[in-house]
Amino acid sequence: MLENIRISFQGIWGHKMRSLLTMLGIIIGIAAIIAIVSTIKGTNEQIKENLIGSGDNTLKITTQQNGYDVSPSDGLDMSGVPIYDASKLEELTALDSVTDACMYHFRMMYQGVYFRNTDIQGVMLVGSDARYLSINGYRIVEGRGFVPEDQTRFRNVVILDRKTVLSMFEGESAVGQTVEVSGIPFTVIGVMEKEDDGFEPVVNNLDDYLTYYQTENQSVMVVPDSVWPVVSSFDEPYQFIVKAKDTESMSTAAKEAEDLLNAGIRSRGSSVTGMDSGLDDGLSEKEADMLGLEEGVSGLESNQIKYKSEDTLEKAKELQKLANATKSQLIWIAGISLLVGGIGVMNIMLVSVTERTREIGLKKALGARRRMILGQFLTEASVLTSLGGIIGVGAGIGLAYFIGKLAEVPVAVSGWAIVISVVFSMVIGILFGLIPSIKASKLDPIEALRYE
Repeated sequence: MLENIRISFQGIWGHKMRSLLTMLGIIIGIAAIIAIVSTIKGTNEQIKENLIGSGDNTLKITTQQNGYDVSPSDGLDMSGVPIYDASKLEELTALDSVTDACMYHFRMMYQGVYFRNTDIQGVMLVGSDARYLSINGYRIVEGRGFVPEDQTRFRNVVILDRKTVLSMFEGESAVGQTVEVSGIPFTVIGVMEKEDDGFEPVVNNLDDYLTYYQTENQSVMVVPDSVWPVVSSFDEPYQFIVKAKDTESMSTAAKEAEDLLNAGIRSRGSSVTGMDSGLDDGLSEKEADMLGLEEGVSGLESNQIKYKSEDTLEKAKELQKLANATKSQLIWIAGISLLVGGIGVMNIMLVSVTERTREIGLKKALGARRRMILGQFLTEASVLTSLGGIIGVGAGIGLAYFIGKLAEVPVAVSGWAIVISVVFSMVIGILFGLIPSIKASKLDPIEALRYE
């Protein structure tokens, strides 16, 4: 085998231009496949980071109706949604797919937040505890965070994010200052800032901007959830944030958390009024159907207020499916060049057999068996295509990074694609070199020695 490989390299080196032209189809095909797989894989990784948990594997689970977040401030009766306590967090974190969870209230404050005589608009007011800060990646950069006494003693204290401080205090120290929220004074005890996790979403349109940067640049104020009813004037259900153990577990974590939280919601909740009580008072399914209530009940069920997670995961999956479908189509197109390259290998090996007919006859006359001749030519074909595959891999990686820089898309080189490409190129050499090798092994030694 080693001798056959040595002879193969001698033959390639002895006909450099011919060998290079023969390998060109293999090189182009392999390079195209590597470049396609690397850029598509990089795009999929970007989709994961942009749309699935923004890089931290967290999911918000909120009370929704018909796909929209709802709360008592919207004028809806949410009596069917229970007010969970901290024990529900223990149940959430006990789920196999969840590593952490927190519960919170929030309200967008477009008016009612004041520092002295300055009205601060567009602030997201959150009612929660220290767990909210940690799960969202906030750290205290000035002052202090929440302590248990802030909750148990119903202290009117607030933690501001850096953006709020810069816009509200204009260079003054925020800690110790008093801000008004809905006419209630709160003392600033700390300033928080989100830790830099290196996540940089790619913004290509207005929707991307609204999804990422508008949220990132939102001013945030956090108060203890124990004083939230004073601020909101509502005794309302909590919203939840769950953190999955990894990106692949997010779909499972969302489903399990939704099921756990929705288990406590009364059937049809606040959306079913008189008709609900009528059905509950003894109407059977058959009787309801006879009264023509089935369709109405179905419509009411669709309006049910329930806990629902963000749909970013499904959106990411759809985009990844589209990217993978495109990748498959492009790989098939690139495979055509490999087929052309394989035909080129077969052609050049047939020429080689013709050129070396006397050599083959001499070897057979000296006792070489058919399988030795067959092995020699198969080795030459596979060495030729394997060398082309290796060069193609290098060219493909370079092409992928060139395309990535030119189109400003991420690149993730796939190790399995490299291995498969090299092995596939070797297989092409064996398959397309088989016919010339069989022809060489079947030559009659007498006729071969007479060949001119």
